[in-house]
Amino acid sequence: MSFKLSFTREAASVLKKLGTEKDPKLKKVRKALGLLEINPRHPSLATHEFTSLSGPAGEKVFEAYVENRTPGAWRIFWYYGPDPGMIRVLNIAPHS
Repeated sequence: MSFKLSFTREAASVLKKLGTEKDPKLKKVRKALGLLEINPRHPSLATHEFTSLSGPAGEKVFEAYVENRTPGAWRIFWYYGPDPGMIRVLNIAPHS
């Protein structure tokens, strides 16, 4: 099953600010979003529950890796919904 992604304003703003098509960060983020659409549990995403956040209706929030073993690696924070077959991307941010 594949999922349809939707983005909060914050997540959409981050994508817009990441730069041009040739920006390596943007390419990595887009690749990770593509994997998230196809399989949120893809091994390279290392998806796991992020217990410090919850969705607007109390949904479990997950963290997916854009990169591994990289200082300041980017992460995607998301939850299932709001409708069946959808994933809502809350934010895309560098790991601190």
